[in-house]
Amino acid sequence: MLTATIWLSFAFGAGLLMRLIGLPPLVGYLAAGFLLSANGHETNELIEAVAHAGVLLLLFSVGLKLRLKSLIRSEVLAGSLLHMGLTVILLWAILSQFGNLSFEAAVMIAIALSFSSTVVAAKVLENKKELRAFHGRVAIGILIMQDLVAVAILSLAGGVTPSPWAFLLLGFFLLRPLLHWLLDICGHGELVILYGLLLALVVGGGSFEEFGLSSELGALLLGIILADHKRATELSNALWGLKEILLVGFFLQIGLSGHPTLLTLEHALLLNLLLPLKALLFFFILLMFRLRSRSAFLTGLSLASFSEFGLIVASVAEGQGWISTDWLVLLALTVAVSFAITAPLNRYSHELYQLVGKGLKRFESRHRHPDDEPINVGSAHILVVGMGRVGTGVYDTLSASHLRIVGLDSDPAKVENHRRLGRRVLYADAEDPGLWAGLSLKGVRIIMLCMPELSAKLMAIQQLRERGFDGQINATALFSEEVEQLKNKGADLVYNYYDGIGSSFADKTLQTLPKELSPAVFRR
Repeated sequence: MLTATIWLSFAFGAGLLMRLIGLPPLVGYLAAGFLLSANGHETNELIEAVAHAGVLLLLFSVGLKLRLKSLIRSEVLAGSLLHMGLTVILLWAILSQFGNLSFEAAVMIAIALSFSSTVVAAKVLENKKELRAFHGRVAIGILIMQDLVAVAILSLAGGVTPSPWAFLLLGFFLLRPLLHWLLDICGHGELVILYGLLLALVVGGGSFEEFGLSSELGALLLGIILADHKRATELSNALWGLKEILLVGFFLQIGLSGHPTLLTLEHALLLNLLLPLKALLFFFILLMFRLRSRSAFLTGLSLASFSEFGLIVASVAEGQGWISTDWLVLLALTVAVSFAITAPLNRYSHELYQLVGKGLKRFESRHRHPDDEPINVGSAHILVVGMGRVGTGVYDTLSASHLRIVGLDSDPAKVENHRRLGRRVLYADAEDPGLWAGLSLKGVRIIMLCMPELSAKLMAIQQLRERGFDGQINATALFSEEVEQLKNKGADLVYNYYDGIGSSFADKTLQTLPKELSPAVFRR
């Protein structure tokens, strides 16, 4: 009990200090771990279990926001393997210059440093609501590919091979209707949280471990299976607080992995000089696959840090006697320093791109990636953002009034379905801060925000008002306390979900139409 009290106190104090000086609290948790290590504290089974559970919940939450089709792309498959291959060759060439390193040691250290942090990248993208943005999906896809490579390396280096029955785990896809049905009948209370824990820690993580595979991949897979469920966002939100608390254990665990010296810190800082090269390599590789410079820049920056998964690979190498314990501690500190460097940079990634974007655009291909093309809403007068149940009701009601309407949604599968039904719906992520900056709104007089996420609506309103949009911005609210927040941000009309359905929202909008968009004008 005393040990837990000390750990929590150090974590809270260091995290609060980092927040006050403008750095992410996770940097403070890492610092707390190193301070505890310097005072003789070591990790134990409890902190390891908490850390592992936090990582599994994070990856499960990431899976809830992914679509499997978005991972099977050339920029993800070929891009990740090309980057890893070039990085390993470059780092091996540098490390082999150290006379005290064997060939095996140099290769394993190079491999460990070639990975990008799944935890940091996913957490940063999630906090910025960019997991479903194009660059977010590319980044997560590359991380998944890296995790698959890591599993293969761990199996070969550690002498552990997956069970011959591991292919049975593909049966989870056959159980998808059952898993969806169970979520349907869980209600909206604590059972939802328990169900998420069961899937992430036991069904996904535990079963994969039993068959000799990565529990992290198992948790991610279960999240992906539930990603198209209508309550996937609700499940993710229900697990959010618990996941954040458990991840504190993960960052503490990294800090407790060893007691670094000043010389170790000096070497770690030198290794972190490779971070710009790592990000630049991602940037130019992704440009080869016709991404915009903005998408390639944001993706490369989110993947610039070194990885906690690399520490696992290094730990196996240390167990095999290929690298020394000193190198393991050095790699742990290198990873921690990379977190401290890249986390704040990612926090201001869009502002950084505004500074360097003009110079980077000259490297763009003339041919754009299909998912990275600029959005053209044509001659639309009204945009309906978020084509779920409410958004669809709004769209259909307004369409009957002979107004030119375009729907926007961040779910490619949902967009395709609406198009099959004859609605004009385009793929666009309202949570992408770059959407409104690059979207031509000429002729658009009303924007209706029907997304469920409050933060996405607030950000969209702010972006639109900052760029000078003087038309109407109408939004839905899930709870009564959200109404005032949306109005204070600049919304003209806020409609509570529980006041009616989408058609009622549309009727209220019709009552406030500008004269030039009056249905009577279009009947003449």
